[in-house]
Amino acid sequence: MKAITYSAFGPAADVLRLTDLPTPDPAPGEVLVRLSHSGVNPSDVKARAGSRPGVVKPPFPVIVPHSDGAGVIEAVGEGVEAARIGQRVWIWNGQWRRAHGTAAEMIALPSAQAVALPEAMGLDAGATLGIPGLTAAHCVFGGGVVAGKTLLVSGGAGAVGHDAVQLAAWGGARVIATASAADFDRVRAAGATEVLDYRDPDLAAKVVEMTDGRGVDRAVEVEFGLNAAMLAQAVAENGTVAAYGSALQMNPVLPFGAYLFRAITIDVVLIYLLPAAERATAIGMLHRAHAAGALSPAIHARFALADCAAAHQSVEAGRRAGAVLLEI
Repeated sequence: MKAITYSAFGPAADVLRLTDLPTPDPAPGEVLVRLSHSGVNPSDVKARAGSRPGVVKPPFPVIVPHSDGAGVIEAVGEGVEAARIGQRVWIWNGQWRRAHGTAAEMIALPSAQAVALPEAMGLDAGATLGIPGLTAAHCVFGGGVVAGKTLLVSGGAGAVGHDAVQLAAWGGARVIATASAADFDRVRAAGATEVLDYRDPDLAAKVVEMTDGRGVDRAVEVEFGLNAAMLAQAVAENGTVAAYGSALQMNPVLPFGAYLFRAITIDVVLIYLLPAAERATAIGMLHRAHAAGALSPAIHARFALADCAAAHQSVEAGRRAGAVLLEI
């Protein structure tokens, strides 16, 4: 089978190679999926570049990157119902703690990690659900129902943020989002009631004013380090910050006193480690929202498998309006 591989850290154009690998056989409890799409996420780019703290060499001799994808089950291992053959599926954690991810024509992985795709959902949309979709769903609904609550979604134009805005609005929340001015209309169209410039020095004060002095019940945060002080003012008493990223400031300075005397909960979200029950809840939310016509994952760019390096460069460039996919 054709696959993208790397064996050393470095720039995408230098280390990513299109190669031939043996087609894997599904082990007991596994399914073999013929992939149609592979999702390229910032975590995939960072792993290939070697930018994760403390990691000095790739964990496997040969790595096929990417955790997200979609396709059709072609074969099953012992213990998996043969009825799954021919089923359209989307994939989560394809390359998490494993050597071979979704940047290939085939992947064999545990059956539970190949989720039956809803009938009305396209394979391309399914390939966005693993990291962006599940992260958004858990950040929004991880504390329970949001109907009647006010949520602040940071980076509402990004892949996770845009999904989160849609999901929160579908869940009955009032959504305040931040974005660049050029993205305001797009974020409003996704369901945000108000959109503010993320660079506004008076952001916290404006959020507080919009909530009649109370603050937001829950914040979905992509840059916790940069926004920790703002959130201490903008989140209501007994509110929650669901933080899934802090790339620009990985060692935040936390105004603990402000958090303490508002009893703000910090929920650090790493979707790879989501417990099974919480993952099932997030999957159900994604499927139901899509079936209701309330969730339409945005796709920023599509690349051929052989152009995987260009796909990684697209993610590294930033300013994405949705997911980046390989079409296989």
